[in-house]
Amino acid sequence: MSLIAVGTVAFDAIETPFGKTDKVVGGAATYITLAASYFVKHSELISVVGDDFPSAFLADMKARGIAQGGLQIKEGEKSFFWSGKYHYDMNSRDTLDTQLNVLADFQPVVPEEAKGAEYVMLGNLDPTVQMSVIDQMPKRPKLVVLDTMNFWMDIAMDKLAAVIAKVDVLTINDEEARQLTGEHSLVKAAQKILKMGPRYLIIKKGEHGALLFDEEQVFFAPALPLEDVVDPTGAGDTFAGGFIGYLAHTDDISFQNMKRAVIIGSAMASFTCEAFGPERLMSLTTNEIDHRIQKFVDLVDFDIILVE
Repeated sequence: MSLIAVGTVAFDAIETPFGKTDKVVGGAATYITLAASYFVKHSELISVVGDDFPSAFLADMKARGIAQGGLQIKEGEKSFFWSGKYHYDMNSRDTLDTQLNVLADFQPVVPEEAKGAEYVMLGNLDPTVQMSVIDQMPKRPKLVVLDTMNFWMDIAMDKLAAVIAKVDVLTINDEEARQLTGEHSLVKAAQKILKMGPRYLIIKKGEHGALLFDEEQVFFAPALPLEDVVDPTGAGDTFAGGFIGYLAHTDDISFQNMKRAVIIGSAMASFTCEAFGPERLMSLTTNEIDHRIQKFVDLVDFDIILVE
């Protein structure tokens, strides 16, 4: 297996100013693996669900090359459930309900056939779970990417810091970067975070794009202005899936190629925003993806004559 993805496979119920849905499939690992499946032929899903999760959806994932030897199905138990309501700006939201269910005592198990994976995506989860996956890898992968959130900064900062020290890339949003470092300036925040261990940092800014940092360079990728944003849930996870999927496909982790991967991730995330749940990720074509990526390229492609 070239790629491992750990995270939630779950149900969401979402309300936005432009629509509402009852329970739909969601979860970080769902979006990550579906996005990555357009770039890698095989990946390993590490997660847990209850027996209420639709087997037809799992079969569809498997048909896309998403192996499920690391997916635990708990008989007689319910899958993780989250419900939220977005504000009019679609950047802020209120959590209405969270039911951990099977996630409450999740102990990840990396299948033997996946332990040689060179690319690992640690989706947003308890840092203890993320560290467990790292510890199960007999050889350090070529690239480990970590996603986290302010919740874990609030209740498990020491454990989170220990995981951050072991990864190559950290992806967080601008609010989380400021909370993690106490710095308002994102440049200063990035400098502090890179000293915590990662070689690269991605700061996501929602509709305002994303920043990629290493110790010496900065790259900014814009967000594509969308005519209709239906549901941004899962966009960040889709970004992560497109990002690491492209890196695994090209097997190139240089800063220059990461710039391309950020654009790929942003393009994939833009599709997720166009429908509730992972609906768009289930029906994309190569032509659609290529066309969307070109739109991102066009946003930043220009000639200029310097003043002499």
